[in-house]
Amino acid sequence: MIALKEGEFASINQTGEYAIVAITKHGVEIARKLAPSLQNADLYYMSKFEKGDEQDRGIQMFSGSVRLLFPSLFQAYKGLIIIVSLGAVVRMIAPLLVDKKVDPAVVVIDDKAEHVISVLSGHIGGANELTKEVAAILNARPVITTASDVQKTIPVDLFGKRFGWVWESAEKLTPVSASVVNEETVAVVQESGEKGWWTYDRPLPENIKVYSSILEALVTKPQAALVITHRLLDKEEQAILDNGVLYRPKVIALGMGCNRGTSKEEIEAVIQETLAELRFSIKSVKAICSIDLKKDEQGLIDITDQYGWEFVTYSPKQLNTVRIAEPSETVFKFTGAYGVSEPACLLYSGTTKPVLEKKKSGNVTISVALIHY
Repeated sequence: MIALKEGEFASINQTGEYAIVAITKHGVEIARKLAPSLQNADLYYMSKFEKGDEQDRGIQMFSGSVRLLFPSLFQAYKGLIIIVSLGAVVRMIAPLLVDKKVDPAVVVIDDKAEHVISVLSGHIGGANELTKEVAAILNARPVITTASDVQKTIPVDLFGKRFGWVWESAEKLTPVSASVVNEETVAVVQESGEKGWWTYDRPLPENIKVYSSILEALVTKPQAALVITHRLLDKEEQAILDNGVLYRPKVIALGMGCNRGTSKEEIEAVIQETLAELRFSIKSVKAICSIDLKKDEQGLIDITDQYGWEFVTYSPKQLNTVRIAEPSETVFKFTGAYGVSEPACLLYSGTTKPVLEKKKSGNVTISVALIHY
C-alpha cells in the first residue's frame, strides 16, 4: 500500500502507459470495470475500498490525500484517467502543469460514468482519443471541447502525425490554429508526403485552400499557412511562414554503401553535406538502404538509431533487378550486385529515377531518392 505524506514523493509501481485513479465507492467500481478493458493501464484507489483481490489483479491502493499521488503519476504516465469531480482535478493538477508538449493526457470521468471529459493535452497528449476510447468502453458520452474537433477542421498540432510528419518549429502552432478555427483564409501547400490527411466525410472548409507550390499560395495572400515539404525554403518563400507551420514528411530514402568500419561521424557528415547540397531537410529522411552485406555495419546501425530512421538491406539478387545508370563490374566482383546505393534507394522508394544517382565521399557512397505518395 502507498502511504501518501506531505513533502514525500509517492513510490509507485508503473507497468502501463495509463493510470486510472478513483477515490469514491462508485468510482472504484467504475475503475475496476474499466481497467481490464483498457490496455496498458495501472489502477490506483483508496485502501478503504479494499476488496481482497488487489494483489492478484495488480491494483495499487493508497491512503492519504490523492493530491499527493499526482506528482508521481504526472512524471510516470502518458495519460491519467481520474474518477473525481472536474473541479477537484483542476485544482489538484494545476501546480503540476508545465507545457502541452510534455504534460500527460488527463481525462475525467464523473461518479456515474455518464460523461468522459478530455481535460488536458487533448491533441498532442492524446486526451481526445483516450476520451473516445474510454467512453466507448463505458458506454458513456465523450466530452471534447477542442475547437478543431468540434468544428471538424484541421488540427494543426496533429496534422500529419499519423504519417510521421514532424514540425520544423512549434512557434506558430497556436496562432495558425486560431486562424483555422476562426475560419480565416488558410493555405495548405503540399509539395510531398501522403495525400490522405483529410479524414472527415465532408469537403474541406471553404476557408482552407490547397496549393501545389508556395509561390502560388503567396499570390493569394493567405492569413495562415500549413506547408508540407522536404525542401529547404528559398528566401522569397520564407514569407509563407510569417504565420505558418512547416511540416517535414518522411519522403527521403538514402542509399548508402561504405567501407567496413566507417565511423558514424563520417557517415553523418556525408549525409548532412549531401542533403545541404540538394536543399533537402534531414527531418524528412525516412530510411537508409543498403546491401545485406552491410546489415551489421556498426556505423550505419548507429546513425539510424540516432535519428530513428529505418535501416533496410537487400540481397544482391534484389538489387540487380533495378536498372541503374552505371552498373559496376568491380562492385559486382566484391558484392554480387552491380550497384548498392542507387538500386537500394530506388527499391525502397518505389521510384525509377533517383534525385542523386551516386556520390563518393571518403569511405562513403550515397544516393538519394524521393518517395512519391
